[in-house]
Amino acid sequence: MLPVPIRRPYEVERLPQTRVTALLSLLLRAADLMVLVAAAFLAHKLRFATFDVSIDFERAIARGLLFALLILGPSSAYRGWRARDWPHHLLRLVALWVVVFVLGVLYVAFLKVPGITSRLWWGYWFLGCVVGTLAMRVLTRGVDSLARLSGRDVSRAVVVGNGESVAHIARELRSSHARDVELLGWFSVRRFDGEEVDGTPYLGEVDSLRVFMEGNNVKQVWISPGDTDTRWTDRLLEVLQYSTADIKYVPNLSDQKTFNGSVELLNGLPVVNLRSSPLDGEARMIKGIEDRLLAIMILVLVAPLMGLIAVGVKLSSPGPVLFRQKRHGLDCQRIEVWKFRSMRIHAEANGEVTQATREDPRVTRFGRFLRKTSLDELPQFFNVLQGTMSIVGPRPHAVAHNDYYKSVVQNYMQRHRMKPGITGWAQVNGLRGETDTVDKMSRRVDYDLYYMQNWSVLFDLKIVVLTVVKGFIGKAAY
Repeated sequence: MLPVPIRRPYEVERLPQTRVTALLSLLLRAADLMVLVAAAFLAHKLRFATFDVSIDFERAIARGLLFALLILGPSSAYRGWRARDWPHHLLRLVALWVVVFVLGVLYVAFLKVPGITSRLWWGYWFLGCVVGTLAMRVLTRGVDSLARLSGRDVSRAVVVGNGESVAHIARELRSSHARDVELLGWFSVRRFDGEEVDGTPYLGEVDSLRVFMEGNNVKQVWISPGDTDTRWTDRLLEVLQYSTADIKYVPNLSDQKTFNGSVELLNGLPVVNLRSSPLDGEARMIKGIEDRLLAIMILVLVAPLMGLIAVGVKLSSPGPVLFRQKRHGLDCQRIEVWKFRSMRIHAEANGEVTQATREDPRVTRFGRFLRKTSLDELPQFFNVLQGTMSIVGPRPHAVAHNDYYKSVVQNYMQRHRMKPGITGWAQVNGLRGETDTVDKMSRRVDYDLYYMQNWSVLFDLKIVVLTVVKGFIGKAAY
């Protein structure tokens, strides 16, 4: 049964993550573990006047690392370090460390682990962890603030709305706590005779938004209905149907007692994400690391096989070993995808791209074997190392196919909000090869969107395993 896309609950945070804050969050994870080890040695020095620890203390430190990974890792400790409510954040951090150390003490008590009886050492170690990790958060927040003040890692944005609602959003986006957003101006949903609102340039009516975004690399569109009929949002979404920009809706909740939906808070602004990136900054960075590590390991394993395939392609027919094709990647940017050439050299009229069909005369005998086993895709691991593709993600389609299907398959272009993959959730569910009907392509898109909205490292590994088990050879691959 085809899965229905389900979004995970939005993680509420004061400020949206960007590349800089995502990197700082990852560094903070590593720093906390280093603080734990350093605090243990410093506590030993304070208690026993030496840094030379015995094997029993080394084992206790190792257990502490394990418990910290289990408790701190899944927690919100790495999403709240930018919060302005420092007392609350400090209490949360202390509570997490209490859990880590209670687990360590219970482990020693219940298993009767010999060798460590110094309660003073445990106390020093605990205080060192709390003070050290809090200091790391003060430091990372300072670096984050410097990056914002210098204008690095800034997303270009526009506001769509009317009157005071536009002014309110503009003031918040220009505030000192939101330097990661560069506000270019605003668009009206009805005729407007002025030039600006609260210092924000007027850029025109909503119908001119599409052309402006294409020429100005706009990454965010903020919507505020104000006192206007909210049905115009349907028109706006239609205007932006081919764009991959994030769309953030700021509702007017002043006269509502309840609000049934997920809200992201930006300096007190309740923001409903009608559409946002499937991976936030930190998750995207984790997936990038995962991709490159797996790609390096796989390329080392298959290097001899790729050499043999290159010789086979060269002997099968005249022409280059690799086939290079322009396709759409992340944010619809054109990328060059590499494959082992499986067809004879040929030219198609008017730049058309014809999908391979069963018994296609253009495919060589050796090429048919490569396509059947998906071995022709192996060079795409170099695309992964380049950063233009992922190991798991929506399969990249030819540019000509995108131009056709984006107008006949709903939400088709949303596949490009994530890097294309060598394999994907659709492929391991039997949707490989030729998509000769709109229904087949629609089903592939449904699977792609499900994957994007439910991504996790474990989900990626599951797809990789399923690809190895049943995904290499399929009836639809020819």
